[in-house]
Amino acid sequence: MDALDCDVAIVGAGPAGSSAALSVLAAAPGLRVVLADASGFPRDKTCGDGIAPQVVDQLATLGAHDVVEGWRPVRTFDVRHRGASVRRELRRAMWVVPREIFDARLVEHATAAGARLVRHRVRRVETDARTVVLDGRLSARVVIGCDGANSTIRTALGHAPEGRRALAVRGYAPLPASQRGVQRIVFSGRRQPSYAWCFDRGDGLANVGYGELLERAGKPPSRALFLERLEDLLPGFLETGADWRGHHLPLSSWRWSHPGGRLLLAGDAAGLVNPVTGEGIYYAVRTGMLAGAAAAAALAAGEPAGAGERYTRSVRANLAGHFRHVALAARLFARPALMSTGVRAAARDQQVFDDFMEIALAQGRLTGAVLRGVARAGLAG
Repeated sequence: MDALDCDVAIVGAGPAGSSAALSVLAAAPGLRVVLADASGFPRDKTCGDGIAPQVVDQLATLGAHDVVEGWRPVRTFDVRHRGASVRRELRRAMWVVPREIFDARLVEHATAAGARLVRHRVRRVETDARTVVLDGRLSARVVIGCDGANSTIRTALGHAPEGRRALAVRGYAPLPASQRGVQRIVFSGRRQPSYAWCFDRGDGLANVGYGELLERAGKPPSRALFLERLEDLLPGFLETGADWRGHHLPLSSWRWSHPGGRLLLAGDAAGLVNPVTGEGIYYAVRTGMLAGAAAAAALAAGEPAGAGERYTRSVRANLAGHFRHVALAARLFARPALMSTGVRAAARDQQVFDDFMEIALAQGRLTGAVLRGVARAGLAG
């Protein structure tokens, strides 16, 4: 990477980073924005590949509504836990788009809007009174760290995520015709979240995998063990699957915090993954957009060092209530009996199902309908 000066440097060009770049340039088209990523695009990324409609809603405000174009929507969701099961039509369809394609499309939008994409792995962060310098070569007035679960920018901030971690293994396998058009989750009897999934991509293949909450101490389980657990819950895919890859998931906690200053964190780098489902793309896009808007506003005010405080206020205003509700849901449904009761409640009532999906995929809360439905299902046994 040649020496570069810019207004906003974004480290990591995944959904959080590209959304941040689009948000900066939507607010202030004249700003110099650099997107730095260790990989070239397109590139694979370990993920369930599910794209919620709320993600598309957010991206549409930045002119990137076409990121799921050409991929067949999925309208049915099937969830099982022990003897309880629910299979219902989604209120709004989802998509399953490989990250190799989804992320590359977002990068194209960001570069078309004016961001400069450079291939570079950031290893060193230095700050002074006026700028942040990355690896002695890229200087910026504000830096947004969107560099994933092992973020270099987060390390520079000395800011550890408050939540716990999960680990997941993902592959791709041919999908039987009988399972087309469905996103399927089978929860294990282990502590939650722990489940296998099978998501129809719409092109004859499925994204399949298994993930679970990690112990706070001790050696993480092996990939071989996770694949065994996948085979137990969703038999047949292990033999036909390929491209098995693992990934750590930093789960969000009850209360989110963020330092002030010129360094911002979004998505996985900020420790923002849904603690019930492990879904992270909505959080990545939403917080990337908020970080970009905060950076642009701070620069417009001539106060780049205030970007972190602006961003913190914005995230709390938009997501703090959801973080509390989803953290409570994670605690409740960590109990196997309550997990089964929740699945039965969703099977009995479409509104309960719809509200659960909002909690699982986007910005939902534990509504009165959910709480009443779980209570009734529990009493019914």
